[in-house]
Amino acid sequence: MPGTSAERLIQPGRITNVTIRVLIADDQELVRTGFQMILDAQPDLEVVAAVADGAAAVEQARRLRPDVCLLDIRMPRLDGLEVTRVLAGPGVERPMRVVIVTTFDMDEYVYGALRAGACGFLLKDSGPTLLIEAIRAAAAGDALVSPSVTVRLLAHLSNPRVNMGRPLVDPLTDRELDVVRHVARGRTNQEVAAELFVSLSTVKTHLGSIQTKLGVRNRVEIAAWAWESGVVG
Repeated sequence: MPGTSAERLIQPGRITNVTIRVLIADDQELVRTGFQMILDAQPDLEVVAAVADGAAAVEQARRLRPDVCLLDIRMPRLDGLEVTRVLAGPGVERPMRVVIVTTFDMDEYVYGALRAGACGFLLKDSGPTLLIEAIRAAAAGDALVSPSVTVRLLAHLSNPRVNMGRPLVDPLTDRELDVVRHVARGRTNQEVAAELFVSLSTVKTHLGSIQTKLGVRNRVEIAAWAWESGVVG
């Protein structure tokens, strides 16, 4: 979004002519009401449920199948990280798209949320513009992380881990590694295509192959793999 200060893992594009159905889960009624007013004011967003605890979030999400689940971290019965694992974690069939919105920017929450399957992490003071942008990004299959935690997140991921698991059965090609490096630095598909002098469809084909080879489900996980493995630094 031109002019925004957001530092993205992925820069989202707007979705038009599509209504994005959103579930809100937060134990504070004032927050739920505020978020709902912000989102319902957008022509392409619709709040289909607003609940006060994690168990209700899981129940309503499974019943309604919203496009995006907007979750707080600290909630009664089930916290936001556990709800994320249940709805979007590894091994979940038909995983949902989850954006965490919280007042807490503790590192373990950020890493835990992304590892659990979240495709966005925002602080509640990020403002309505980033909130709306993160929801649209999630619905489009992209991801957005609050600018105040992005630098710290990437600094953590840039330290290669001692045990990166088994070598890839099917290694990435040189061109796929080029795509990975651009994705890890927050480039959009269009930007990757322009910088590598290839078509947009070629970039999408490479991304599909990369996800299959790495065993990951989205661009956030591609970026995490790149930083952790030392492919970028």
